[in-house]
Amino acid sequence: MDTSVYDEIGGAVAVDAAVDIFYRKVLTDSSISHFFDSVDMDDQAAKQKAFLTMAFGGPNEYTGKDMRAAHAGLVSRGLNDSHFDAVCGHLKSTLEELGVPESLLTTILGVAESVRDDVLNR
Repeated sequence: MDTSVYDEIGGAVAVDAAVDIFYRKVLTDSSISHFFDSVDMDDQAAKQKAFLTMAFGGPNEYTGKDMRAAHAGLVSRGLNDSHFDAVCGHLKSTLEELGVPESLLTTILGVAESVRDDVLNR
């Protein structure tokens, strides 16, 4: 049986650490932090952990909205490719900080890139 990305990076502990570090980076980036001004960050982090767990091949407990619905309000507030690029950059640096191997990093960033058009409602 093939090992999932979720298992390869260390499961729930790794996803929890990644999401916590990732949102610290996002919230200190003035180019994107304003999108989170009215967001319950505990709830947001929990949704992100469930989504990444599912996206990485772990247990599917994600019950949030689909990417288009979840980001429609942000798109109406100006969310665009530059913001998406910034988020992906923070994801990449977070995973590098956690020592995720390059091959897995490429896979994970590919998953992130695969939702660009849905997130940006195109």
